[in-house]
Amino acid sequence: MEPQLLQSRLESLKIEHRDLDASIDALVAGGANDQLRLARMKKRKLFLRDEITAIESQLIPDIIA
Repeated sequence: MEPQLLQSRLESLKIEHRDLDASIDALVAGGANDQLRLARMKKRKLFLRDEITAIESQLIPDIIA
């Protein structure tokens, strides 16, 4: 992929990750006892973190020390 497309995808993933984090915090703070929903949201958040890391590693060249 082109670096501009990767950068755009990276930004959208980061926004989704932040929004999901806020939603999880609100769900927990609200005292909702929907453990299945909470688990799914956390799993999605981890998936997003993995994708963000993968894209960042593609954008940053390897430095051989």
